Amino acid sequence: MNILFVHPNMPGQYKHLARHFGESGAHRVMFITKHQSAHIPGVTRVTYGNTREANEKTHRYLLPAERAVIQGQQVWRVAHKLKQDGFMPHVICAHPGWGDALFLKDLFPDVPLLNYCEFYYRAHGADVNFDPADPASEDDVVRLRIKNTNNILNLEAMDWGITPTAWQYAVHPREFQHKISVLHDGIDVSVATPDEQASFTLPDGSRRFTRGEEVITYIARNFEPYRGFPTFMQAAELLLKARPNAHIIAVGADGVSYGKQPAKGTTYRAEWMKRVNLDTSRIHFVGTLPYAQLMTLFQISAAHIYLTYPFVLSWSLLEAMACGAPLIASRTKPVMEVIRDGENGLLADFFSPEEVAAKVIQVLEKPALSKLLSANARSSVVKYFNLADTLPMHAALIDDLARGMKHPATASRIAKHYPLEAHQKLMQSLG
Repeated sequence: MNILFVHPNMPGQYKHLARHFGESGAHRVMFITKHQSAHIPGVTRVTYGNTREANEKTHRYLLPAERAVIQGQQVWRVAHKLKQDGFMPHVICAHPGWGDALFLKDLFPDVPLLNYCEFYYRAHGADVNFDPADPASEDDVVRLRIKNTNNILNLEAMDWGITPTAWQYAVHPREFQHKISVLHDGIDVSVATPDEQASFTLPDGSRRFTRGEEVITYIARNFEPYRGFPTFMQAAELLLKARPNAHIIAVGADGVSYGKQPAKGTTYRAEWMKRVNLDTSRIHFVGTLPYAQLMTLFQISAAHIYLTYPFVLSWSLLEAMACGAPLIASRTKPVMEVIRDGENGLLADFFSPEEVAAKVIQVLEKPALSKLLSANARSSVVKYFNLADTLPMHAALIDDLARGMKHPATASRIAKHYPLEAHQKLMQSLG
């Protein structure tokens, strides 16, 4: 089978899937990406770059659409060259969020397109208008409709789609939900696993931590409001004052992945360091970490804080759960889909550093509770998100599509593994 993967940040969500097909030796696998150095055994990387930026005179509502067209056009060009050179995919797997998949069905009209449906923007019920201190203007509301231009075109074009959680499924228009399966890309629970002997050394070598110490962790791709950084920083101040032996390790960068930029010339971390009084000898900002070190950090964590807007659920939450880290997480819909308060984690108000700190202290002071949350958290991931289960279903879905199935048979198997109806009822109960 000839398989074409498309993602600007190779491998993205195709880390395991592309490796699975590439290493088998039975398939010809191409990967179109912007990434200039990523490597997956058995996979041929084909790169592209944008020739220009969106025109500054373009109507600002249309800037995301123009960026998507520019990127989609570049992908079309390299895919067209592959076609000219004799490569005809049997199936295409694409993340369409940046526009990469826009023109693939025009180039390969008879080739099934399986899209990764990560998010669909909404003016109400998701990230926009979530923070009362940052309400959306009427202008923001109408702009969001145009921001979905790329999404709606891709939903129409795709033959099938996958999305990792029921909540992310629910934000997509009902008109397209009939051809979307809820299927997470999977957590390798043989790697993300508890380890009683684990130890973590700070990158500068100044301190080594082991299980049993009061190590509180916080992970985000970037330190920003969407991932609750302001609440975390205020909770950190409370925790370091209340727990004299505690250390906090924060992993992430100072950029912005989502939402608004901080004031020009500064970062959210720099701003909040001025607002809170932290014992800097006991809070450690370690930047980004290699995957293996991140797993080690989860393994020694006595309490892990995960906060998010109603938005895309982070891999790190599930990886922390798989490693047995006791979770204190925000009481927001994407999180409440996987965390049951008091059973496999503790939930706190996203905007309440006091409640976050109190729940962390509760875990630190009650070993029996910590042990219960740890065991149940891992069990939850093993049951629903285990790579050993999700990868075969994903591969079978691709095979169904490549064989011409309009409604893949594997979709029913996927629905039984992750009972969408039950999770949708949960979402409805949350309001």
